[in-house]
Amino acid sequence: MNTNADLLKELRIDRKAPPAPSRTGMWVAIALVAIAAIGALAWALFGRDRGVEVRTASVMAIGNGGGSASVLDATGYVVARRIATVSAKVTGRVREVLIEEGQRVEVGQVMATLDPIDADANRALAQSQLEAARSQAGSVQAQLKDAEANASRLGQLVGQQLVSRQQYDQAIATRDSLRAQLQAALRNTQVAADSLRIADNGLDNTIVRAPFAGVVIAKSAQPGEIISPLSAGGGFTRTGIGTIVDMDSLEVEVDVGESFIGRVQPRMPVEAVLNAYADWKIPAEVIAIIPTADRGKATVKVRIALKQRDARIVPDMGVRVSFLEAAKPDAPKTTPGALVPGDAIVSREGADVVFVLAGETVEQRAVVVGRTLGDDREVTKGLSGGETVVLAPPDTLKNGARVRVAADTDTDAN
Repeated sequence: MNTNADLLKELRIDRKAPPAPSRTGMWVAIALVAIAAIGALAWALFGRDRGVEVRTASVMAIGNGGGSASVLDATGYVVARRIATVSAKVTGRVREVLIEEGQRVEVGQVMATLDPIDADANRALAQSQLEAARSQAGSVQAQLKDAEANASRLGQLVGQQLVSRQQYDQAIATRDSLRAQLQAALRNTQVAADSLRIADNGLDNTIVRAPFAGVVIAKSAQPGEIISPLSAGGGFTRTGIGTIVDMDSLEVEVDVGESFIGRVQPRMPVEAVLNAYADWKIPAEVIAIIPTADRGKATVKVRIALKQRDARIVPDMGVRVSFLEAAKPDAPKTTPGALVPGDAIVSREGADVVFVLAGETVEQRAVVVGRTLGDDREVTKGLSGGETVVLAPPDTLKNGARVRVAADTDTDAN
């Protein structure tokens, strides 16, 4: 009975026990966090100030109006005064080419080798001939030594009348003949030595070396082709291994019209601009005026030296040059100015200002305006080449305002 009572007691529900914990609060917390994250994302995408949409242009550096004025403009090309198509001295089959386009080579560096089979055979023959000549000279010298001793002995005996005069004369003749043979053998030995030296030069001629330091601009031959310095090219025959240029010998050649050549003088300052780098002005100087005219074009060729060396300058580049007036010794020094589109300059509180792009914001900057050049304006103070300015800034644009650049913006100042 006690057992049944205990079982019933265990099955009885204890209403005083605390209720099981509910998960409703946890789900509420998760929902609040999600709502906050969505709100933050929506603010970042739509509520954040994306700034005023503006168009921009790059500032171009120009010479200041107070600098040397251009008296003549012309166009030409970059040329190399030292350029060579390197070839072997002899005709032969290319065995190995050790250069590639764009590679720099030093003077004496091996550029290619030819098959040396014939040269090796010629050297081996010359070596054998030299050894034979030396052996012949040694044999004659030994015979001469014996003949001289015999003639000396017979000279003593003939005085004592122990031998006939005829025997003595015959010994003297043999000695003199061997002396002549020795001189001939020594000359043959020298000739064989010279032949060996020539054969060595022929073997060295199968190695093609760079005549000066420079950069390879063309690779003309491949292994297996025949190279000949006397060939006109074509088929499997090449005239050279490759072409190298001394980059330190680059200069500019321009054609100046006969009517204007009087404005150009030797050592005249020049400003050169490569067509590939329109914003880069290279100082230069007139080297010489070639004293001949092109009858067909009515022009005179002028050589111009570049005062700056740079890897960006390569042969055959197009160049625009401006011949400048010589600077006067007492002329004040000026700083370079800048060229900007006219609508980039606005008035704020009575001063000319521009808005310069600085990341996602703009900086209001006061400028000093110079000449008007078409649709552009010269700025003599306050801007530098390469900076970016806002075009037609709205009246509401202020210093430090956030902006965004329009997708179709024009980034070049013309």
